[in-house]
Amino acid sequence: MASIFAAPFLVALVLTKSGWQPGVKSHGEPVLPQRNFQQEHLQVALDDGSTWPWRASTPRLTLIALPGPDCASHCFAALTGMAKARVMLNKNESRLRLLYVGAPPADATALTAMKNYWRLGTDVDHKLDAYRPAAPDSVSALLVESNGTVLSRYPAGFDVSGLLQDMRKVIR
Repeated sequence: MASIFAAPFLVALVLTKSGWQPGVKSHGEPVLPQRNFQQEHLQVALDDGSTWPWRASTPRLTLIALPGPDCASHCFAALTGMAKARVMLNKNESRLRLLYVGAPPADATALTAMKNYWRLGTDVDHKLDAYRPAAPDSVSALLVESNGTVLSRYPAGFDVSGLLQDMRKVIR
């Protein structure tokens, strides 16, 4: 009788120890060691003079866009794709905040369009520089849980449709 109850537990233990996890495929890369921006007191100064609240009044994830040097047409296209992915969350769109951390695009039209979807800010202590791409006109992203824990990193050149799939998994 005990073996009937113990067998599934032992199989699960063996599969977990071997590294197999059901349905845990992510399009982003894990951030190791795991970081929590709330606990680290990472400060992002917003363009209106306030600081970014990692914990919102209602639980909402944050998608951080980190541009490389000289954000121009390719960078802006990726930012537009990320904003469209947020809109494609439909009724859950309000559960994702968009934060752009870095020098905004030089093009005034692009900057005006960005402000419709993105909050613009600056990393006060440069703690996010390790995740920023070095290539010009590129952008990387971080998906951050509502408590400030970084879930995934999306390096420059990532697929926005994969990002959308990951966001749909965690935003319900």
